[in-house]
Amino acid sequence: MDNNATTRVAPEVFEEMKLYLTELYGNPSSMHTFGGQVGKKISEARSRVQSLIGAEHDTEIIFTSCGTESNSTAIFSALQAYPDRKEIITTRVEHPAILSLAPYLEKQGIAVVQLKVDKHGRIDMDEYAHFLKDDTALVTIMTANNETGTIFPVEEMARIAVDRGVLFHTDAVQAAGKIPLNMQESCINMISLSGHKLHAPKGIGSLYVRRGTKFRPFMRGGHQERNRRAGTENVASIIAMGKAAELARVHLDDENSRVKAMRDRLEKGILKSVPRSIINGDVENRLPNTTNISFEFIEGEGILLLMNDLNIAASSGSACTSGSLEPSHVLRAMGVPFTAAHGSIRFSLSRYNTMEEVDYVVENLPPIIEKLRSISPFWNKGNPKMEFEPEYK
Repeated sequence: MDNNATTRVAPEVFEEMKLYLTELYGNPSSMHTFGGQVGKKISEARSRVQSLIGAEHDTEIIFTSCGTESNSTAIFSALQAYPDRKEIITTRVEHPAILSLAPYLEKQGIAVVQLKVDKHGRIDMDEYAHFLKDDTALVTIMTANNETGTIFPVEEMARIAVDRGVLFHTDAVQAAGKIPLNMQESCINMISLSGHKLHAPKGIGSLYVRRGTKFRPFMRGGHQERNRRAGTENVASIIAMGKAAELARVHLDDENSRVKAMRDRLEKGILKSVPRSIINGDVENRLPNTTNISFEFIEGEGILLLMNDLNIAASSGSACTSGSLEPSHVLRAMGVPFTAAHGSIRFSLSRYNTMEEVDYVVENLPPIIEKLRSISPFWNKGNPKMEFEPEYK
């Protein structure tokens, strides 16, 4: 139940890509038929990604190596296309793929505005409008948060930005395939996607660039991807991402019905059995597969280790920040107290999870929490000293 970290490669995806790892290994740039047939398959993959996000033109899709490359490409492209603009706007709860660029950009003289969020992880739209200036090169805000699942109003924010003549990019790595995306009815200029978040292999991503958007390549060299991303194509993975995108579009209703029902059953079962547990994020507006729950007065790492002994996989935050003993930057930005932020666990389901797995977690997690609290100096035999009063739901 850690599918926001990565997903299983769908059997249909592996079946479609493996031929291009073994027999049809031609270079798609070659003039001969052996390579040319591969190029046609890449075109099909591009069309499938186009359909998933409702893009008007397949040429608006650029294949990259991952979501991080797509994000960096979008940011540096905007800054190079508008060299006189020295500001970008983002949020305090972005993925490290965005936030870790901030110190580097600031050393280059770029001001990086990080918008705050409220206790539910929601953006202050007045603050956003206040910081939009003629000097802003790009707004980059994730479609949905990877830790809490909170969905941001990116369509509304994009309209405001574009009206001010500012480019808008969104990291939709966690959202694609879970909620509808339709670029033909959107003002968004650029979108980042990652294959391994939607049942394709790791090492493949894509960047949507709306036709007419000023663009500068991140990687220069060969003519691949219409001179917008150099390097011989990762053919098998591109084909895999195309198939995964097609399947994600087919299973979108399932994500928002059956998968959501499993998430809700998991969440309700845990909250019913474990006192002083809190849902983090905007429960009214979040991804259908994600729940983030804080268990007060214990450490998330302890929970994960004991769950791991029972073959239960989850996460204490973003997989890209795991290993840090610091509490989640997302929860801290939301103002979640340390005593709760340290004990937060993210469960993220996929269409391959089952109700039996959900019931297994609901049955086995409460004794784990009870065991850890029994040895916690902060729990005080069920009478913890409270320095705050969280909002329980």
